Order: sequence, then C-alpha cells, then structure tokens
Amino acid sequence: MVKDAAVAARAKGLTKAYGSGETQVLALDAVDVDIARGRFTAVMGPSGSGKSTLMHCLAGLDTVSAGQVWLGETEITGLKERDLTRLRRDRVGFMFQSFNLIPTLNAAENITLPMDIAGKSPDPKWLEQVIDTLGLRDRLKHRPAQLSGGQQQRVACARALAARPELIFADEPTGNLDSRAGLEVLGFLRQSVDELGQTVVMVTHDPGAAAHADLVLFLGDGRLVDEMREPTAEAVLERMKQFDVARQVVAENPGHRA
Repeated sequence: MVKDAAVAARAKGLTKAYGSGETQVLALDAVDVDIARGRFTAVMGPSGSGKSTLMHCLAGLDTVSAGQVWLGETEITGLKERDLTRLRRDRVGFMFQSFNLIPTLNAAENITLPMDIAGKSPDPKWLEQVIDTLGLRDRLKHRPAQLSGGQQQRVACARALAARPELIFADEPTGNLDSRAGLEVLGFLRQSVDELGQTVVMVTHDPGAAAHADLVLFLGDGRLVDEMREPTAEAVLERMKQFDVARQVVAENPGHRA
C-alpha cells in the first residue's frame, strides 16, 4: 500500500449500485484503490466495467452506495453538498471528452473561468507556466470556434491545471480528437505530471493512450482485477484481449462469472 503522504485519492470498499431488487445493477463491487500523488494513472476495462463510475465517485461527482472515499486526508463520503462543491472547486480539475468551453469567451477567459466564478485570482507565475507548457501563448485571444479540436482540448487541459489542483480527472480526453491531436493532449498530460508535478487519473479505452501513464488499473465487472506498471500499448492491448476471452467463457457458460 502507498503511504498516506503519497496518496492523492483513496477508496476503501467502494460500492456503487443503481436500482434495487431484481433490477439492481452493481457498477462497482467493493473496490479498494490508492491513487499515487504526482503520478499518471490510467483506468481501463470493457464497456460497462465501471471505470467512469469509479472516476466519478473518486472525484465526488457521484454518491457511493457503500464504502469510503478520501481526497488526500479528507473523507468525502458523507460531506454536505456545499462542502463537496467547494472541495471539488478548490482541489480537483476536470477534463472530459466534450471540451465544455464557453463559445463567447476567448481561450484566456475560458482557462480562468472556474476561478473567476469562485472569486479567486490565479497564481500569475503558475498560470504563465501552464500556458507555455501547453503551447497556448499565441491562442489566448481566440474563441473556441477559431481553434482546432486539439487546441480546444489544450485549453480545457489548461483550465483543469490553472488552479493547481491536487488531482486532475480526465474522462476519455482524446475521444473527440484525431490521432495527432490526441497524441498532443496525452503528451501535455504527461508533461503536467513530469514537469508541473500534477496528479492525473485518466479513464480511457485506448491502449495507446494508457501507455502514456505510469500505472494502468484494469476493471472488470465492477472489480479491480489487475494493474500494470510502466505499460506499453502492446501489453495493454494483450491484457484487454483477455477480457474478451473471459466474456466468451461467460456467454458459453451461463451462471459463470469470470
């Protein structure tokens, strides 16, 4: 187990169920996980494995049915909504498949928008470092419609980094990008860890994207079933193929759970 000081987020016995009775769906089944601080962690698994649900619960975007979740030393399960909203605003950054940029604002205004809403001023030195790391210096006055998809996602990345959060959660951040733009964004996430000291948790279905991480966590049927350190795209792809084999076994043997 990772020592507390090195843990950015933690879940213990994390369970998430939707519905009740015979129609209940168990999205997460007693998951224990530590997210190391200052590292890039990817979460993978087949469709329906619970990977996005895990991210949403760790980020405080969704409630849990059972178990506990901590952000740093703060247990977020059971927090009042106002306190949880403040914690997410102050300590967590988000990137999603859709860029969620405001079309009437330029790049600079989109980057600082969450802090503007919170009535906070960014650290000028840090903000300049983020802008230069992401190569946005000559795009700050452009509105989203004047930017390519990759540039828009870089702006979204800068917005997630701008408040210097403890954790950045990225849900399929390259899903709407072509391969070249996707590689750029993955490179910038990697840089944010290596050069800016950030902690990134990324949900992805792409073995190539996962290969940019330090650690890949594999989910299957709502359970944490494996992990891979120093991943390669080939090794991740091979591990994902095992899920297909397991699903085939289940299909051919009803009642058996892999």
